[in-house]
Amino acid sequence: MFRVRDLHEHLGLPTDEPSINVTRSRLGRLVRQGVLEQPGRGRYQKRT
Repeated sequence: MFRVRDLHEHLGLPTDEPSINVTRSRLGRLVRQGVLEQPGRGRYQKRT
């Protein structure tokens, strides 16, 4: 399980709000496609 901000820090991406919002919307698309699960607000994990 990971948070968007942790992911950005881990990958060395900017952690400002606009950047994080872009990632969040991309992850939201993956959640809808069934690639990721969203067990809690702002938390994501790979579907097993």
